[in-house]
Amino acid sequence: MKPRFSPGRNIAVKVPSHEYERTVAFYQEVLGLTALTGPASSVHETTRFAFGDKVLWIDRVAELSQAEIWLEVVTDDVERAAAHLAESGCARRDEIERLPADFEGFWIASPSNVIHLIVPADEA
Repeated sequence: MKPRFSPGRNIAVKVPSHEYERTVAFYQEVLGLTALTGPASSVHETTRFAFGDKVLWIDRVAELSQAEIWLEVVTDDVERAAAHLAESGCARRDEIERLPADFEGFWIASPSNVIHLIVPADEA
């Protein structure tokens, strides 16, 4: 049986260091989005905004030369999802950003190299 997938609640924009401040200012000052406060688990300096029913993460990543969009996808069965995605030729990309040891999700890339975090419904 094929696992079910649905959009997660997080969208990450990974931004090179030299563009980070202007990007945050764009979302906060130009678009007027509401910045979220409180702890954010991220390996990068990050600013989070309310984005409708989603959370928009703007992450400073020194190693990047251009911005990237990363998406979260929720599944009903992580093990079946991993098998299905592997069978479908999706590249597993766990090396791109370390996840906590007790975290059940994993990273993949779409055919166009958009990064997706696959998470169980209870982690989303």
